[in-house]
Amino acid sequence: MEKEQGLSIIVPVYNEEKAILKTLEHLKEITGTMDANHEIIVVNDGSNDNTTQILRDNKLGFQLIEHEINRGYGAAIKRGIQESRYDIVAITDADGTYPNAMIPELYGELKQHDYDMVVGARTGIKVKIPMIRRPAKWFLTKLANYLTEYKIPDLNSGLRLIKKKEVEQFMKILADGFSFTITITMALLTNNKRIKFVSINYSEREGKSKIKPVRDTLNFIQIIIRTVIYFNPLKIFVPVSLILFLASSIVFIYSAVFMSKILETTVIALLMTAIQILAIGMIADLIDKRNP
Repeated sequence: MEKEQGLSIIVPVYNEEKAILKTLEHLKEITGTMDANHEIIVVNDGSNDNTTQILRDNKLGFQLIEHEINRGYGAAIKRGIQESRYDIVAITDADGTYPNAMIPELYGELKQHDYDMVVGARTGIKVKIPMIRRPAKWFLTKLANYLTEYKIPDLNSGLRLIKKKEVEQFMKILADGFSFTITITMALLTNNKRIKFVSINYSEREGKSKIKPVRDTLNFIQIIIRTVIYFNPLKIFVPVSLILFLASSIVFIYSAVFMSKILETTVIALLMTAIQILAIGMIADLIDKRNP
């Protein structure tokens, strides 16, 4: 069944009492100027501050979905997608950081050029990303660039528009946490989908960030590697195999030249591990190609 043409804007919310009302009023004003069919879906993900009461008392005409407990950023977005009516879904944050006034422009870009996803990349003149998050963001982007063979301007921007049919096919692998945006970016890139990155500004947030730099960075690395293994396993297994093969060669040469005997056990162990990892990678790649 073909989806109805239009735009569903999904706003995941967790403890955003300082910014949520202003954000929703702004979205209502913006969508009022659009010719396309549209809806605003707010997913209250178990907020325990005044956010819940603010949302229940509103008269702005959006659809409110409530989770009794906090299930995660990605879980809230997935719930919103499941409840959405239209063929294009947009996601944005409730904290006032993203320039939501650009949503009509991004929608027009996607429709005009038939992109599968349009991402607001935080590369504009005014970008307020906390310094503590920048090293991890740089490393994650470099890792993703290597694994996808694509220069990604912004790996995990929270402002993006996606064709609903594209996001639905990856729903089973999309994370419930903050890595949702990373996963969908990697999934679409590794499956050769058409993505457009549009430069945007990024404001300082109102309220406290939910990101835990160390924990979430480690989780993001895991998600990036897992997603690439899922779609392009040789990109992971071949380099690891080559590193182990190189290590076995170095041990062999070093022990033969500088030591009284060759470290046969170490050399053989490294070499066999390299061969096994390469074999696993080739089997994984075969499975991936047979089951697209």
